Amino acid sequence: MLIVTGGAGFIGSVLVAELERRALGPIIVSDRLGVDGKWKNIAKRELFDLVLPQGLGSTLARHRAQIRGVFHLGAISETTATDGDAVVENNIRLSFDLWDWCAANRVPFVYASSAATYGDGKRGFRDDDTAEGLAALRPLNLYGWSKHVVDRKFVALARAGEPAPPLWAGFKLFNVYGPNEYHKGPMRSVVVQVYEQIIRGGPARLFKSDRPDYADGGQMRDFVWVGDAVDAMVWQLEHGRQSGIYNLGTGAARSFKDLVQAVFTSLGRPAEIEYIEMPPHLKGRYQYFTEAPMERFRAAGWGSNSTSLEDGVDRYIRQYLATADPYC
Repeated sequence: MLIVTGGAGFIGSVLVAELERRALGPIIVSDRLGVDGKWKNIAKRELFDLVLPQGLGSTLARHRAQIRGVFHLGAISETTATDGDAVVENNIRLSFDLWDWCAANRVPFVYASSAATYGDGKRGFRDDDTAEGLAALRPLNLYGWSKHVVDRKFVALARAGEPAPPLWAGFKLFNVYGPNEYHKGPMRSVVVQVYEQIIRGGPARLFKSDRPDYADGGQMRDFVWVGDAVDAMVWQLEHGRQSGIYNLGTGAARSFKDLVQAVFTSLGRPAEIEYIEMPPHLKGRYQYFTEAPMERFRAAGWGSNSTSLEDGVDRYIRQYLATADPYC
C-alpha cells in the first residue's frame, strides 16, 4: 500500500497513474479537491481510499502495517503565495509530521522539494545537501523558503543520527510540464498557456527581459517532462539505496523562446511571438536562469535519459492537449 499526498494535483496525479500502471498499489490519495475540476485528474484511477489532509493521521494509523511507502507532494505550490501561516501548516508542518511517522514506522519517504530553494541562482544550482551548502541558499519567495526549511530540517536530523525513514529523498523539482496541470490557472506551465493563445488565433506572449544580459524570450529554465519526474520518484522508492536531496531536471537549460518554437512546430505553424512587460510583482523575484546538475542523482544509480524539450512538448500536445480527453 502506498500513500500519495497531493495525489489529485498535477505531478501527484500523474504519479498515481504510473503507480497504477505498474500495479504497485493499493493507493491512498490525500488531497483537497476544491471546486476547480481537480477531481478530473484522478477520475480514471482505482483508489483504495481518498482522504482529506486532516484525516491522514487516522488513515496512517489504521493501515500502519500495510503501508510500504509515502510520496509527499501535497503543498501550497504557488510561488506568489503570501499567507505565511497557511504555508507553514501545509508545506512545513505536514512534512515534519510525515517524516516523523515514516521514521517511527520504518517506511520509505519521498517528497517534493523545489528549484525555488535556489533563489536567483547566483549561488548556483548544485544539489549540495550538506548543512553548509543548504545554509548558503536564499529563496526569493515564501513557497521556496518553505521547501528550504524542510530540506534543512531533514538533513540536520539525518546528519545528527536522529530517527529517520530507512530510505528518503527530497527532489528539487525544476520546471515540470505535462498533463493534469489544468486546474492550476496562472501557475500552469508556459506550454499549455502558449498552446491556448495560439489555438485562439493570437500570437504567443512572453515576458520582455529587463536585464541586458538576456534577450526578450531568452530567459532560461530547465524544463522537465512530468513523466521523467515521476519515473525518478518511483525509481527511488523501488531501487534507491542512497538517501538525500537531489536535483530533478534534465541538466540542460532552454529558453522560453525555444519552448514556444517547439509548440509552433508541433502545431505545424510559423512562430509568432509578442513580448509583454513583466508584471511589477515579479520584478526582483523572477529567476532568469535555472539548470539542474544531475550528477549526484546519477551517481546514486539513476540512469534514465531525459525527454528532450521538443519531444516532450510534442507528446504533450499530440497525446493530451489536442485530444478530446487531455487527462492521463
